[in-house]
Amino acid sequence: MLKLTLKPHERVVVNGCVIRNGDRRQALTVENRADIVRESDLLKPESQATPVSKVYFLLQTALIRPETREQAITAIQKGLVDLACCFGPEMRSRVMVAANYVSAADYYKAMSEMRVVLRYETELMQMRPAHRVQPQQMAQV
Repeated sequence: MLKLTLKPHERVVVNGCVIRNGDRRQALTVENRADIVRESDLLKPESQATPVSKVYFLLQTALIRPETREQAITAIQKGLVDLACCFGPEMRSRVMVAANYVSAADYYKAMSEMRVVLRYETELMQMRPAHRVQPQQMAQV
């Protein structure tokens, strides 16, 4: 059983169907297995500019469009293998857990793991290179 509390006008995707809440906060209880994701957890197509965001977008596509899963699985698995080679132990572990969730067809939990990796990748991309000392500056020191 899953209890969802939706903010006013918040959208949620349930088994591929987009549902928008009304003017007030509402609680819904989902009593059986369903593919559910909040709009706030979805990337826009134009946001898939990095390796992690591309895999995340494929995961969300598999979640909200079941008819695409067969085609997406191969790309998701390849993307996860590639990412596992790029990160240190903590993020690699998250990528591997996500891969296990994909194997179990639990795309939402895979997305949850990859959200942490996505935030980490964003932090890395925002880092600026350290100031490099030029050879002529070293002679002055």
